[in-house]
Amino acid sequence: MKQVFWLSLLVLSTLLLSPLDMRAAGPPPVGGTLPDFTLPLPGSSTERDYLGLSSRGNFTVPDIKAKVVLIEVLSMYCPFCQKEAPIVNRLYEAIEGNPGHKGKIKLIGIGVGNSAYELDVFRKRYNVPFPLFPDADFTLHKQLGETRTPYFIAVRINEDRTHKVVYSKAGSLGEVTPFIENLVKLSGLK
Repeated sequence: MKQVFWLSLLVLSTLLLSPLDMRAAGPPPVGGTLPDFTLPLPGSSTERDYLGLSSRGNFTVPDIKAKVVLIEVLSMYCPFCQKEAPIVNRLYEAIEGNPGHKGKIKLIGIGVGNSAYELDVFRKRYNVPFPLFPDADFTLHKQLGETRTPYFIAVRINEDRTHKVVYSKAGSLGEVTPFIENLVKLSGLK
């Protein structure tokens, strides 16, 4: 009986004293930063120009030439993501159509469990105008806290490339205009 007690105490103390990064971290919290990950440079010159990228190879979110980057975590198989696609497209159009926001706020999507081919099918079916990046092996999904889809993370990028998460939520964006107003307020854009 004593051995079971001491073994149980040892297991419990190991779990309680284990490093926090070994536990499920969840999605990036508001006020925090994104995990350190890279994305492949888009093959399309239109997408590279939109993101303000000219180098070859991989890039990080803070490399994007914008004040705020909104990341949509999605899956082409997610019915909620499919339903949200027209709303996100309207968001993109509203940002690009507003001289005060164009170039300051940019969107990207990360397709969890999706190959480049699958994302291309999603892009064509829903006329997605912003860059989508495959995450076929769920590597990024794990780094982003294994969020449900769709999930939206907005990051404020500073001149020195440091960044801060200003929005982190699952589900629909809701109405486009109030969402943009809220994003501008949360990120401190003028």
